Parts: sequence; structure tokens; C-alpha cells
Amino acid sequence: MMDATLAKRHAIFAGFVLASALIFWKTWMAVIQYSLRNESASHILIIPAVTLCLLFLERKQIFRQSFPSLGPGLAVVVGAIAIFWLATRLSDTGKGRLSLEVLALVFLWIGGFVSCYGLKVARAALFPLLFLLLMVPWPNVILDRVILWLQEGSTDITYAIFKALGVPVFRSGFVLTVPGVSIEVASECSGIRSSMALLITCLLAAHIYLRTRWKMILFVLLVIPLSIVKNGIRIATLTLLSVYVNPDFLRGSLHREGGFVFFFLALAMMFPVLRLLEKVEKKVPGASTDYESQTHSNTFVDGV
Repeated sequence: MMDATLAKRHAIFAGFVLASALIFWKTWMAVIQYSLRNESASHILIIPAVTLCLLFLERKQIFRQSFPSLGPGLAVVVGAIAIFWLATRLSDTGKGRLSLEVLALVFLWIGGFVSCYGLKVARAALFPLLFLLLMVPWPNVILDRVILWLQEGSTDITYAIFKALGVPVFRSGFVLTVPGVSIEVASECSGIRSSMALLITCLLAAHIYLRTRWKMILFVLLVIPLSIVKNGIRIATLTLLSVYVNPDFLRGSLHREGGFVFFFLALAMMFPVLRLLEKVEKKVPGASTDYESQTHSNTFVDGV
């Protein structure tokens, strides 16, 4: 049965979040529209729901010692308001204003959380709280660089696959020519959406199944090369199918909607790595840090 004091704090924090959403409703509407229009931001709307689920699933570990910390919490709230004020001074060029506004909203929620529950609880809930930062849209200057980098990497991997398979190929920038067809690895083919989905999935897996920080970081960093390899395999597969099976593969549903197939392929490639890191941790005594032992328990892990 939930403690009455804790239930009251839950109600206060829920009211705080609702009030902030109403006050900053223009920011909410802008980020919703941006998420629906841009595949690089399609994950944004699920982030608050995932954070809420994490807080609920780990509630016994997170809310064990709840004491309000108004001073630190209000300091974060004031910082959030300052960030929002700075955002209002900017033009909307490059979506930098929207990024700052959402960042301010995230810090506002974190400040409210600290005020209601205290620093110890915030420390125990560090991952769910920081996970909210994935809501922040990337400014165009950063997003364009990431997409360009994914394009270059995907083109390199696709070219390497063709070479390894003995397929005659000529490369000119992002254009690859094989017998019968020329393809361009455009920005739309960068795989940014599936890469973000893979990053989010691996972040959650590392949080749930791993304990040692360096293993968590290593596992998540592997997403970067794997995203490029996965996208290169996708492009090479579709190209070869169009050449040797049916040209419609470059225009059909597998091209437009088949990203999830290669996403699950990437997950299948990451799963043995996760299991290996998990087994190594079990063999090493004292692998968990103090923070990790506070935020994880065998009961929770066994119930996942």
C-alpha cells in the first residue's frame, strides 16, 4: 500500500507536469508537429511514456527515501526558465529555438521532480530523468552533420559489400553503379530513424541488464558502427534484389516500409554482445557500483 505522504507528492508532481504542459502548450504543439513531420524525430512522442514506465517499474527502488529538496529543485526550475527565455530571443532558423524550448521543459520537469521527491530519489531515478533528454529535437546544424555522416558510412559499407561479393561496382560520391542500376544513397536513405530506434532500444537494454558503467557505455557505443553496417546491408540487399530478382524492389514496400526487418537484424546482432557482457558481469564479483546497486535489484531484473 502506498504511503499517504508519497501519494500526495505524486499528486503534486503530476499537477506540476500538467500545469507546465498547459503553460507551454505552444511548445508542445510545435514539438508534436515536428515529430510527426520528421522521421529523425519520430521517437520524441514516446519518450515521456517510456520514462513514466521506467519510474513505475522501478518505483520500489527509486522512491524508498523521499524527502523534498526545494532549494536544489527550484534552482533547476530557475535555470529552465532562463533557458526558455533565451529560446524566445532566438529566431526559429535551424530549429534551435524549438530545441532550447524543449530542453527547458525537460529541465523544468526535472526541477519539479527534485523539489517533490528530493536529491536521493532524483539520483536513483537518474536514468529515467536523463532519458527525457531524447525528447529534445536536434538543431539542423547537428542533424545535417549526423545524416551526412550516416550517408558516408552507409555508402562505404554498401560499396564494401559489393566488392566482397564480387559485384562490379563504380562509385562516385554517394552514387553507386552496378550492372543494370545506379543508386544514390540520399539523405532519406541515411537510416536516421532506425538508428535512433536502435539507440533507444540499446539504452534501455543496457539500463535493465547491465550494471557496470563501462559495459553500459561500450554496449551503447556499438550502436554507432552497427547502425551504419545495418543500413549498408539494407541498401546492398535491396539493390541486389532489384538487379537479380525484380527491379520493383527499389520502389516496393520493402524499400519504403521494410526498415523494421533490418532493425530486428541489428537487434539480433546486438543480442549476443549483451548476453556476453551480462555473463562477464556475473563472473566478476563486485561489478556493481553503489549507484547501480541502489537503482537495480535482483527482483526487478528477474521480473523483466
